[in-house]
Amino acid sequence: MKPVKWGIISTANIGMAKVIPGMLKSKELDVVAISSRDKKTAEAAAKKLGIKQAYGSYEEMLADPDIEAVYNPLPNHLHVPLTLAAVKAGKHVLCEKPIAITAKEAKKLKKVPKGIYVAEAFMVRHALQWRAVRERIEKGEIGTLRLMQVFFTYYLDDPKNVRNIAKIGGGGLLDIGCYPITVARYIFDAEPKAVTAVFDRDPKFKTDRAASGLADFGKGRQLSFAISTQTAPFQRVQIAGTKGRIEVEIPFNAPPDKPNRYFVQGMAMNEGKSYELPVSDQYQLQAEAFGRVIRKDKKAAYGIKDAIQNMKIIDAFFRSEKSRKWEEV
Repeated sequence: MKPVKWGIISTANIGMAKVIPGMLKSKELDVVAISSRDKKTAEAAAKKLGIKQAYGSYEEMLADPDIEAVYNPLPNHLHVPLTLAAVKAGKHVLCEKPIAITAKEAKKLKKVPKGIYVAEAFMVRHALQWRAVRERIEKGEIGTLRLMQVFFTYYLDDPKNVRNIAKIGGGGLLDIGCYPITVARYIFDAEPKAVTAVFDRDPKFKTDRAASGLADFGKGRQLSFAISTQTAPFQRVQIAGTKGRIEVEIPFNAPPDKPNRYFVQGMAMNEGKSYELPVSDQYQLQAEAFGRVIRKDKKAAYGIKDAIQNMKIIDAFFRSEKSRKWEEV
C-alpha cells in the first residue's frame, strides 16, 4: 500500500526511545516530521532519528498538508486537547495511553468526525506474543479461563518527571495500571463488572506509587494485579485455566531485538514448554495496523469507544480508593 505520512507531536522519551524507532523500520509508513515547543529540540531529534522536517510548534506541524497521521506522546493532560487539535486539522491520531485522565475527558473525543481515525496506543494488542497467547486460549489449550495475575513495576523518584506530577495525570494506575486492564479485556474478551483496589500514595508527589487491584469479569473470571512506580523493575503475566496456565515472560516491554517468549504448563505442576517467537517490534506492528485502517485495508479493531471504556474502568478503581469498596464499572 501507499506509505502513510506521519508527523510526531513532541520529542517525549517514549516516542524517541521506542515508538519512532519501531515506526522507522516499516516500509508501510514514512515519518516525515517531528515537532516540539522548541525548534532546536525538534531539530536535534530529527537529526538523531533521520527525520526530514523539524517544526518549532505543534500547530505548525499540524498545518502541514502532507502529513496524514500523527502520533501524540505528550503528557497525559495534553492527550485530549492535542488530539482534538490534530483532528481539527484533518489528521488521524494514534494517541499514547492513557487516552485521557478521566472518562469524562475522554468522551470529548466523540466529537471526532467520521473518516478520521483515533486510537489509543496499546502496542501489546499488536504484539506477536500476545496474539499467540490469545490464539492458544481460544483453542481451549488451557481449558476454561479462571484467573489472570499481572505484576508490573519500575523505580522512578525524579520529581520533575511527568509520571510524578499529580496535576498533569501522573501516577502508577494511569501510567502502567492501564496495561493489566487492557490485557485482561483482550484475553477474557469481556468487560469487568466491578473492581476494587488498595493504593499507596507518595507523600510528596501525591501520586499513586503503588496499587493492587481486583476486577470481576463475570463467569468466574478474575483479574488481580500489582503495579508500582517505586519498586524494583519487574513484569510478568500469569493466565490460568482449568487445564493449564500460560506465563508471558516480558509482557509489556518486549525487546524488539530478541525473541519474545512465553511458557505453557498443563496439569503437571513441574512440566511445560517454553515457546519463542520471531524477533519483532510491537511498535512497528502497531503503526502498521493503524495505517492499514487509514488505507481501508483493515477494519478498525480499537477506537474511541474502546478507549473510553478503558477510562471508565480506571475511574472505577480510583473511586474504590476513596470508598474502600467494590465499585461497578
